[in-house]
Amino acid sequence: MILLSSVMSVALCVVGVLFGGGIGVLLSTTVMRNALLKKSNQVLEEAKEKGEVIKKEKILQAKEKFLQMKADYEKETNEKKRDLQKVENRIQQQQQQLNQKNEDFQRKVNDLKNQQQNVANQLENISKRQSELDKIQEEQKKLLESLSGLSALEAKEQLKELMKDEAKAEAMVIVKEITEEAKLSANQIAKKVVLETIQRTAAEHAIENTVSVFNIENDEIKGRIIGREGRNIRALESLTGVEIIIDDSPDAILLSGFDPIRREIARLSLQKLVTDGRIHPARIEEVVKKVEKQIEQEIIETGKCTVIDLGIHNINAELIKMIGRMKYRSSYGQNLLQHSIEVAKLSATMAAELGLNPKTAKRAGLLHDIGKVADNEEELPHAILGMKTAEKFKEKPDVCNAIGAHHDEIEMESLIAPIVQVCDAISGARPGARREVVEAYIQRLNKLEEMALSYPGVVKTYAIQAGRELRVIVGADKVSDADADKIAYDLSKQIQTEMTYPGQIKITVIRETRAVSFAK
Repeated sequence: MILLSSVMSVALCVVGVLFGGGIGVLLSTTVMRNALLKKSNQVLEEAKEKGEVIKKEKILQAKEKFLQMKADYEKETNEKKRDLQKVENRIQQQQQQLNQKNEDFQRKVNDLKNQQQNVANQLENISKRQSELDKIQEEQKKLLESLSGLSALEAKEQLKELMKDEAKAEAMVIVKEITEEAKLSANQIAKKVVLETIQRTAAEHAIENTVSVFNIENDEIKGRIIGREGRNIRALESLTGVEIIIDDSPDAILLSGFDPIRREIARLSLQKLVTDGRIHPARIEEVVKKVEKQIEQEIIETGKCTVIDLGIHNINAELIKMIGRMKYRSSYGQNLLQHSIEVAKLSATMAAELGLNPKTAKRAGLLHDIGKVADNEEELPHAILGMKTAEKFKEKPDVCNAIGAHHDEIEMESLIAPIVQVCDAISGARPGARREVVEAYIQRLNKLEEMALSYPGVVKTYAIQAGRELRVIVGADKVSDADADKIAYDLSKQIQTEMTYPGQIKITVIRETRAVSFAK
């Protein structure tokens, strides 16, 4: 019983403790909840107060911004109103000016109408007077025909013939006077410019041949070049296209060919083969290919050096290569590159003396014979072919025209063209510059004399000074002084039209009367 009561007492104690703890937890939770509710209410009140303050501030800011925008809008509106007012005032002023001009125009139109009416009245009066004059002239014409015994048409024909003869004589006198005056001024200036140009551009000349000489040390090397049964020399000739002449002349082999590039390739190839000592067809082929590449590179370098030395810029690479190929071309025995360089320098000097662009003249002078080394072998004169080549590589029109016109194949369109033509003639006409075929030279002299003999009244003709002067002797009883001037003028024009020659030809017509008597 005691034990049971003890257990129940413990149980009751435990229950009481648990119950008291639960009530304590419940009470503490309630207190904490009340405290949290109170604090949350306090935070809400503070947030509401802050919100009201922020709301009032934003409202004030919005009102201020609205007022500012309103003021800006009113200011802008007032400015636009003022601008519109100014535009309206300006339009009104222009309208007034237009009205005034319209009134002036109407007044002028009325004045013109009045003037037209006056002119019409005057024309009518003139027409009446003209008809009266025509009647008077007709009466005078009939009176003259009756007095002279000739009709008006016959008298007119006689007068025309008379006036024609007088006009011819006066025209020849005027032409002679004008020619003499031009010679006094233009001839001196032209001679001065040409002489200064020639003197300032000195050049050495060497006639080129179609044969190159290759020197050898002894006949043993000559035999090695020939090879067994001539196989080496045949291989060299077939690869280079040059005829190799080996004769009895000691220590020399002749390389014959019209293409200087091929002759140079053959010469350099022989030089390399002789120096190396190995001479056989395979080695010959290898050396010729190397020399061809070397010559090609040398052509490019020559073209570059030429344009750099002359100060010519922005020229196409293909044109530079063609300029380099000029080194291995000749014209009448004159080296084409040296001739073109000389023409370029002469053209630049002459253009500078005449106040023209020397750079353009120099460029045209260098390229004037570029058609002689063109790749395409068209059936065209070299001047036209050169012009087309220059146009292909975007050269200026003045340069292209000068190239095409330097032999008168096309019309000259700029002052550069005649300069290049004259300088080309100067370069070719220098003593020793060119080699001319004797037959062609004799034919030109004969043609000059035949042209002069075809004119009526010509007795004898003499082509002297290597064809630079033509002297024409006329009969004094058949040709007058005026006719002599006319023969000289017509003959010079015919020679210019029908013949091609370097430089110029002087025509001298001699008319003399001799009185001969003998004292016995």
